Amino acid sequence: MAAPLPQLAGLPPQQQQPPPGALREISPVFLCRIGQETVQDIVTRTMEIFQITRATQLPNGVTQSHAVYQDRFGKLQEHLRQLALLFRKLRLLYERCVEMTSDLQEVPTELVPYVGEELVSVRSEPCSPGVIQERQEVLEKVHQKNQEMKFLMDQMRNLLWDVNAMLTLRK
Repeated sequence: MAAPLPQLAGLPPQQQQPPPGALREISPVFLCRIGQETVQDIVTRTMEIFQITRATQLPNGVTQSHAVYQDRFGKLQEHLRQLALLFRKLRLLYERCVEMTSDLQEVPTELVPYVGEELVSVRSEPCSPGVIQERQEVLEKVHQKNQEMKFLMDQMRNLLWDVNAMLTLRK
């Protein structure tokens, strides 16, 4: 992508802008951070749209309510236009991130493995022994945390049974 990301009109500038000469060397992490802020802006705009929509009454022919209706309709149209721009910006960020990270060797199949299911083997490039060992350690930690959670859930279930049993005896 030869051109830098456009700054959308009406949006506040990002807090962490790189220097102008470094626009071609933006890391995917920085783009993801901008994407996260864009998603937050989208959520905020959407909430504002719902608030305006909820507060809007349909015009009933009275002059002053018609003026209020027109004002709110104008605000709603502006919010929708800004929302469309934010979605376009998010799409550009996504495409740029995909373009920058397309050369990565291994694509994660899942973030947290499920307990009791065998991981489906995915064709990938062989990793270094250090990476394989680190992955095994992470999987062991996740398995240990899953066991701890199962133990805690069993304890909670037994406690609830005891409480329910005591409550039924009191009746």
